Amino acid sequence: MPEYPDVELYLHALRHHIVGQEIRRVVIKSPFVLRTFEIDISEVHGRQVRAVSRIGKRIVWHLDKGLYLVFHLMITGRYHKRKAGALPRSKPDLAAFHFPDFTLMLTEAASKKRASMHLVRGASDLGQFERGGLDVMQCSLDEFTVRLRAQNRTIKITLIDPATFEGIGNAYSDEILHAARMSPFARTGKMPDDDIQRLFAAVQETLATWRDRLIQQSGDKFPERVTAFRPEMAVHGKFGEACPDCQNPVQRIVFAEKEWNYCAGCQTGGKLLADRSLSRLLKDEWPKSLSESE
Repeated sequence: MPEYPDVELYLHALRHHIVGQEIRRVVIKSPFVLRTFEIDISEVHGRQVRAVSRIGKRIVWHLDKGLYLVFHLMITGRYHKRKAGALPRSKPDLAAFHFPDFTLMLTEAASKKRASMHLVRGASDLGQFERGGLDVMQCSLDEFTVRLRAQNRTIKITLIDPATFEGIGNAYSDEILHAARMSPFARTGKMPDDDIQRLFAAVQETLATWRDRLIQQSGDKFPERVTAFRPEMAVHGKFGEACPDCQNPVQRIVFAEKEWNYCAGCQTGGKLLADRSLSRLLKDEWPKSLSESE
């Protein structure tokens, strides 16, 4: 799922490519992508995109006369720039937005279609998309601390909860916790001030660094490969590979459909965290440390 750095990358590209452009026509291939029916989608035809913004992980197109298109890309939803007049024909294509000189295609490379698009009228209607999460790139350390300690949960779950913090998901929370040298199972309720300060710095630095890196890599071209798995990442998606800092193998925790990655050497003092999909099977044979796993 695109997270804060990826959404900011899209916003950078959309500002360059579609702001000031007129939407000539919208062709919807998947009937499930449009989640609102009060306003006919044809009302956007002939309207200019005045600005783009984000609400958490959602992307908002601001159109003429108070109309707003709100996109949630979910896990595999993406934008792609195609030639003018291109129609949504391939299996991943959900909808085509025809501009004068190109088409912006909304796609989703998954069998379960979860990406969504809402068309609303008036800025007041945008409030329905707010999840209540704190904007970690704009808040103070004190605000971050209050929100973090509001519930006593594991830090991993707290970071990815959109009702607690905006824009952080599975990928960048792995990178944040590695940078902060913290276990994903650390509890938030009584976290020491020094740990919170270190975590806050890691959150802002990690997200800002990746935002700037992705935008610099893309330049003025429209980004065609937005992914949660990047070779420069320290631990996310790197199970079994060497940690770039201590050279110990990156570990994983499989939970439902998610995989969390961490470095036992850097984050847990060498202790391996129980992987629910395996520890239940192995029981007492599950290794408790790096030395036992070798």
